[in-house]
Amino acid sequence: MQSRVTTPRTLLAARRQAFGPGVAEPPPPILRSWERCAALGLDFGQRPRVEPLSGAEMRAAFDRSEALRQTCRPEIEALHADAQATGSLVILTDADGLILDTLGSDSFAGRAAQVALRPGVPWSESLTGTNAIGTALIERRPVEVRGAEHYFEPHRILSCAAMPILGADGSVLGVLDLTGPAAIHQGHALGLVGLAVAAIEHRLLATVPPGCEVLRLHRDAGLLGTPREGVLVFEGHRLVGANRHGLALLGLTWGDLGTERAGFHGGDTAPGPLALRDATGAPLYGRLQGAPASIRRRSAAEPARQNPATPSPTTSSPAAPILDPGTDKLLARAVRLIDAGIPVVVEGETGTGKEVFARAAHAGCARSHKPFVAVNCAALPETLIEAELFGYEPGAFTGAARHGAKGLLRQAEGGLLFLDEIGDMPLALQSRLLRALQEREVLPVGGTRPVPVDFALICATHRDLSRMVEEGAFRADLFYRIAPYRVRLAPLRDRPDRLALVRGLWARTDGPARGVTLSPDCEAALAAAEWPGNLRQLAACLKALAALAEAGEVLGPEDLPEGVAKSSAVAPAPRREPEAGRLDAIAQDAMRAALAAHGGNVSRAARSLGVSRSTLYRRCLRERAEA
Repeated sequence: MQSRVTTPRTLLAARRQAFGPGVAEPPPPILRSWERCAALGLDFGQRPRVEPLSGAEMRAAFDRSEALRQTCRPEIEALHADAQATGSLVILTDADGLILDTLGSDSFAGRAAQVALRPGVPWSESLTGTNAIGTALIERRPVEVRGAEHYFEPHRILSCAAMPILGADGSVLGVLDLTGPAAIHQGHALGLVGLAVAAIEHRLLATVPPGCEVLRLHRDAGLLGTPREGVLVFEGHRLVGANRHGLALLGLTWGDLGTERAGFHGGDTAPGPLALRDATGAPLYGRLQGAPASIRRRSAAEPARQNPATPSPTTSSPAAPILDPGTDKLLARAVRLIDAGIPVVVEGETGTGKEVFARAAHAGCARSHKPFVAVNCAALPETLIEAELFGYEPGAFTGAARHGAKGLLRQAEGGLLFLDEIGDMPLALQSRLLRALQEREVLPVGGTRPVPVDFALICATHRDLSRMVEEGAFRADLFYRIAPYRVRLAPLRDRPDRLALVRGLWARTDGPARGVTLSPDCEAALAAAEWPGNLRQLAACLKALAALAEAGEVLGPEDLPEGVAKSSAVAPAPRREPEAGRLDAIAQDAMRAALAAHGGNVSRAARSLGVSRSTLYRRCLRERAEA
């Protein structure tokens, strides 16, 4: 018990002292927490009296939570880099708020330890007052507590974002938290924590429990199998487990576990994605796992509440992009940033797939069910670009539509706006775009009242924006606003998966359906070509080959366009028979062949061999010395 009791009057005085006169009160979860703390008699002006567990108690607590710690390890390590970059800590607690692990900035860890934010210390609300960990446990929801929103004064140096980790039955397993200094606003923290918790909870439902069936569903068939999918677990047609996404997609709550029934009938389930509709008629796609043949689709005549999903016609989704592992990692990072409300700039040569990357990021983010609006800033007439982007009121200018226009920014409401070739946007318009991004509202041409907007943003360019800023060709303030994170897509000539890319793109033409195939030599020539137009040029070439080929024909290098055939020609690699049992000789043969194939370019040769540039240099020098 603290030294003095906090009454509602002293609590109100403390709140005014913390937030200042005229400042808006904190969100309801914070107010509820303050009231709970006051009811417990906690003294906000004192340092909370918490004691770390003894060594034996900590070992016992860690042993009990070892399974949770192992499950969360990938996400904690992924957040580690973000925490270090922002001077923060990633914190994992058990279901009682006991801190199990902290990882991140060493300098901030020392400051956090001064207020007992370290492993072995309980951070429940009843002991440490209003804080993201303890309040999230009570509220069972994501919570952010910044600076003076903390109940105890010593904790006001912290800015914390936390989310409880829920099991398949809705029970709280622990809390994941990202905490940094209050002086630095970290608007992305709660978004990053939410993405990590979604991945953890998805992994908890990765296997089908014995005797159960699992229905995985999403509004986008391409997102089945990802942490974005909803998951429902049935036992004897009774809903016994789920994740948050699954409940949200169907308008259910944790209280519905044990009472909802699947009620499928009307034909055995077929392999592949199921086409379903929720109770409102919105399309869903699902896949059953561990389902016996007796489980059947529900007929439309049964009440929607009896079964949360009903059949609907299948629609085809666009083919997924063909990404190499490096680009796939960049895409996953871009999705995390978009979901955290952070813009992304995609850089790369013409034809490297910047819009394809942006569309894949939209498909993988939480806004995938909302519009994707692509704007080519270089293609809009300079005299009309402002009206196209921000919209206009009726009669705003000669030739304006009678009812006005919303504009492309408002068309992207709730979804993702893709500004292609942002480097070609006129300077005068850049200031208006910056204002719209800062204020989250647009003023239509001829209008007097701003209109709120909400969209995620990806920009793309083939130019070097940082150099344009130095040269005064691009606004520095806009650059810093849109480019907190930049993704550079490699040109096709530098991609390590060129052969797989050729085969993947060929499979998307109509050639295979007509029995047209590429010979191994033809595939190798296509993979070795320079392709100055990158993916766009390669895809166009393959479509042309498929259109010109006869049914059942096997295409060889002689069938390639002249420019492609010449650019793919390489000198034959000199070979020598390696001495039996000598791995060095085999390695030297591979090294010489790679250098010959890449025209002596050490960087490309090293990349094709999967070794570092320095390793290849060292081997070259050694071979010359031996010669």
